[in-house]
Amino acid sequence: MAIKAELNSRDRSFLDMSLNAPMWKVVLYVGTPLALYQGLAMLFTILDTMMASHISKESVSAVAYLAQLNLLLSSVGGGLAVGAGIQISRAYGEGDFLLVRKRVSSLYAISLGLGLLILALILPFTGSFLRLAGTPEELIAVGEEYFSIQLFVMVVNFLNGVYIAVERARGNARRIFLLNIAVIAVKLSFTAFFVYVLESGLNMIAVASLLSELTMFAFALRYSLIGDNAFSFSHRAISFDRRVTLPMLRQSLPVIAEKALFAFGKTIVNSMCTVYGPLMVGAMGVSNNLGGITTNPQNGYEQGSSAIISQNYGAGRFKRVLEAFYVTALVNMLLGAVVSGLELWQLRFLSGLFDGGSEAFRGMIAMVYRYEALGAVPLGLNAAVMALLYGLGKTQLTLVLNFSRVFLFRIPVFWFLQHCTSVGEKSVGIVMMVSNISVAVAAAAAAAVVIRRFKREYGVV
Repeated sequence: MAIKAELNSRDRSFLDMSLNAPMWKVVLYVGTPLALYQGLAMLFTILDTMMASHISKESVSAVAYLAQLNLLLSSVGGGLAVGAGIQISRAYGEGDFLLVRKRVSSLYAISLGLGLLILALILPFTGSFLRLAGTPEELIAVGEEYFSIQLFVMVVNFLNGVYIAVERARGNARRIFLLNIAVIAVKLSFTAFFVYVLESGLNMIAVASLLSELTMFAFALRYSLIGDNAFSFSHRAISFDRRVTLPMLRQSLPVIAEKALFAFGKTIVNSMCTVYGPLMVGAMGVSNNLGGITTNPQNGYEQGSSAIISQNYGAGRFKRVLEAFYVTALVNMLLGAVVSGLELWQLRFLSGLFDGGSEAFRGMIAMVYRYEALGAVPLGLNAAVMALLYGLGKTQLTLVLNFSRVFLFRIPVFWFLQHCTSVGEKSVGIVMMVSNISVAVAAAAAAAVVIRRFKREYGVV
């Protein structure tokens, strides 16, 4: 029996909107729910950390330390979903709906296989893996079982990441928003119940994460097994033909490397902060969270716009590709100015939420964020450039830019400030400002070259 790949009326309507409606309307329609979710997710992450602190200070340290290892491993699934999602969106824009279904189905199979492979390689040797990663013995004692459970969370998250990428490609940003809010509510509810009611240990926080991811997976199964829809999964549509899988893998590998290196680079920066004492490490973490209230929504518009750009590129709507970039840049820079401005206005109040009664710690948080906030507007432009490059499939260039952000503009600058100047602890804030502004300048230069070549190649006026 031949494999069918049909579009429902909603998918056809969105494709028409993506290719023909005013671009500001399309960007806001797709990006706003994603931006809202990203912003709320940061707030809930802060609440989750506060719950972990109720168990013990060692638990907070274990969660913070092991989070970077989780990010390194999760970069495989996350990068695959991003890169493959670009190719799914492009096939959608081209009108090749059979190719859409083959890529969706094959992506699920690849993600499941990779997740199970990582699980099989690490789970039997969790303690050895953590020691190899340089994890302190006291944190291994507290967090080894927690990390083992998180490995199962990672496998489910790989599949959920595919589902979210598919829904993003078809413009279902509102569904993504509602489902993720439901998942966050499940996570926080179970965590609160385990911590405050049952007075459980750290492992149950990981169990709460697993239950929340399984909740998302239940919805993913429901919406991914719908008849002959082009975006639904079918085992008969799984294909390892070069035309189906090679473009997805080619686009994904640089993104996987980019995400893994960025997470690794952050661990180096955190370790460099320790020369100013443990309070400064915490202050930088809090400042990053405050910065995330601005940058996370910007990343939401980046994710939505990359799908829009890919669809219009696949459909040959080359002028609209650039329109999407310009609209996203404007929205993100305005967002950065407004939100960071409000945070600076209320910085004493916001930093006081985390100072634990220590005026010195509050001052450290405020000092670091005052510098970091200066990069909010440039990072809005940077996110728009990333959307353009992802949408055009230029993931090798995004790898170079994000590698440069940490390993060229952050770590060497931090070392220079620490060893060749007398700015002291202010270097923690200064390096964030310098790296964020520098990568935005580099991204703008890269975008100027890409746009000029794009206009010449496709005759865009």
